[in-house]
Amino acid sequence: MNGPHRFEEAHDNAHGAADGRRDGEEPGEHREGRTGGHRGPAGSGGRFGPPGGAAAGAGRSGAVPGPRIPTPRTSVEDGGLPLPGRADLGDLAPVPPLDLSHDVLKSLLGAWALAACSAAETAAVEEHLGGCGACADEARRLREAVGLLHQPESLDLDPGLRTRVLESCLRRRPPRIPVPDWAAPYDAETARLDALLQDFEDAEWRAPVELRWFENDGPVARRTTVAGVMAHLLAVDGLIAAALGLADPLAAGTAGADAAGPAGRTKAYWRSAHLPPAHAVRGAWREQSHALVRTVSFTGGSTGGLPVSYGEFTLPLHDAMLDRAFECWVHAEDIAKAVDYPYAAPTPRHLHRMIALAARVLPTVLAERRRAGLSEPARHTPHLVPAGAPGRSLRLEIEGDAGGEWLIPLDSPAARGSAELEVARVVLDGVEFCKLAAGHVSPEDAAAGQEGDRRAIREVLYATASLSRM
Repeated sequence: MNGPHRFEEAHDNAHGAADGRRDGEEPGEHREGRTGGHRGPAGSGGRFGPPGGAAAGAGRSGAVPGPRIPTPRTSVEDGGLPLPGRADLGDLAPVPPLDLSHDVLKSLLGAWALAACSAAETAAVEEHLGGCGACADEARRLREAVGLLHQPESLDLDPGLRTRVLESCLRRRPPRIPVPDWAAPYDAETARLDALLQDFEDAEWRAPVELRWFENDGPVARRTTVAGVMAHLLAVDGLIAAALGLADPLAAGTAGADAAGPAGRTKAYWRSAHLPPAHAVRGAWREQSHALVRTVSFTGGSTGGLPVSYGEFTLPLHDAMLDRAFECWVHAEDIAKAVDYPYAAPTPRHLHRMIALAARVLPTVLAERRRAGLSEPARHTPHLVPAGAPGRSLRLEIEGDAGGEWLIPLDSPAARGSAELEVARVVLDGVEFCKLAAGHVSPEDAAAGQEGDRRAIREVLYATASLSRM
């Protein structure tokens, strides 16, 4: 970071200024004719007052003991002029106590304890306390009670203070160009990952990372680095950038001209000769993520239905942004694990949306797996259920703050989930379900303890795992 600070010169200058010395003066010297400087507290000569403090004026006629504020040396003491009298001090002159009865003084003890009395009342109460033991005990108890009203507070700010302040401000004065609600998870997750990367040095950028996913019902792994993961996110986010008419990071490289899908684009970008240095990948990814959020915000959210092609399938823009938010969180955890740093899950509201997206696409994935020969239809329903008709269903129950329940139709992507035709139930924690969808938890581990038709449970869990990709 920054080099070490040098304090010696600043320390000497500060002491020189505080002592009233100019350059070259010794600590004991004093220049005549100076009218500036600090003044000492009442009742003493102060650091810059005359020697002897209050005793210096004790021999003067008519002097009344009390606070004394030293006057400028040149105009009064060194000039031979008389010191001002007590009457000339105005508000600084001692306030004589009021002549009040015991009952009145007792009634003022509460206000005195709260420092709410006038100067004259305070003087009267304090003079009375010196001679009345009962009132002195009462005053002590009242002062202790006032102390209990002001509990010491921690100097550490509440972690949620910034969020509450921003939410309050936005409720009263919304931003001129608000981020669409469906783009908020992507905005939040890219900001969290960017904060994680902020202080990375070269060693962290070269830290090994293992990417894991499921392919053809089997686990797949690929080793890369933190910089490689960020290049992967940059390349796949470029699908949305291209759909919005923004610059595609692969457009400039001929190696990626024909790449389609997340895996193909990533491999093409990794092979590209234009791959920037490790630390520069963050800047390119950061600028692209900002451009995506800025563009969808300027459109007022009306582009949510814009199709985004992933090569083998297409998602509307609002689902594609949610998918990219999910991938950003998953790979941020991969990076945090590689550098041994804790990383929290998304907020429950955003996590619930990610789970809901997976639940919505599961019927389509089940149908695609049947067409690919990876699964078989149930014995009782060898043919697909007509669109809109109720069919066999699996109840997906997600626990936790991000939880909910979904009825997943098993026999047709166009069928309607039916509680009457429920054949199985899968209960998982929200984060565990997302890790299954990311390929970080195996379907066999997730199937433990589930109830109902084992074939249906297996099909849904393997379909969920197949949502993962590089």
